[in-house]
Amino acid sequence: MSELQFQHVDKAYGATLAARDVSFRIPSKSFGVVVGPSGCGKSSLLSLAAGLVEPTNGYVFLGGQEVRGIRDDVALLFQNYNLFPWMTAQANVAFGLRMRGMGQWQASAKALDYLDDVGLGACAGKIPAELSGGMKQRVALARALALKPGLLLMDEPFAALDYQTRKIMQRYVLSTRERTGATILLVTHDLAEALTLADRLILMSGAPGSVQEVIDITAPHPRDLSHPVLAGLMRKLEAHLEAEAVLSEFTADERGRMLANG
Repeated sequence: MSELQFQHVDKAYGATLAARDVSFRIPSKSFGVVVGPSGCGKSSLLSLAAGLVEPTNGYVFLGGQEVRGIRDDVALLFQNYNLFPWMTAQANVAFGLRMRGMGQWQASAKALDYLDDVGLGACAGKIPAELSGGMKQRVALARALALKPGLLLMDEPFAALDYQTRKIMQRYVLSTRERTGATILLVTHDLAEALTLADRLILMSGAPGSVQEVIDITAPHPRDLSHPVLAGLMRKLEAHLEAEAVLSEFTADERGRMLANG
């Protein structure tokens, strides 16, 4: 089981408090999405879940065990792919398996299987420079999945992709979650993406980042964002982010006047 839980977590970097009293739970095999204004500590939450940094106060648990350092059952997927430019797609996917002690032949065979799963078996021999942005991200996804993570952390992985490629990647990730049963936590600024993917949405305020609300979304996939429930949630999220922008960009007197005038 790979339930992720934050319990009253603070995270400070020197004198700067990035997150304050953050508590939420992503059930095992669920898709969690974090949205909020810039600077609310969203990426810090991923670093905490990955064991890359430790909480200043509070606790992070994965599968009932406190996260203390990097774990083999956690994988990260970033916006910039982080592929080795001199390696083929197959070698990139095989790299993590080799680092875990798997033999070269077996790692290469497994890598090809995972490339097939994301529709890129025919591109196994190409280097990243020969691939489109969407293809590179699918290679990065295959590399992460090859490690069979219980928890997959995703930091705005589709932000640089065009609209159609982003929609394709969203479908890939949903189908991947269904096949593997991994727990997923995604950070995104794209509200449509959040409503398309999330089982549980963590709405943040900042800064410092704190949990404004935890929203469960039970609509089946594929989702029609024009549905009244989802459309209402979209309006709610947009209003929240607009209010947060007012709080961060204007003086106290300006904020009061703008909020009073709607």
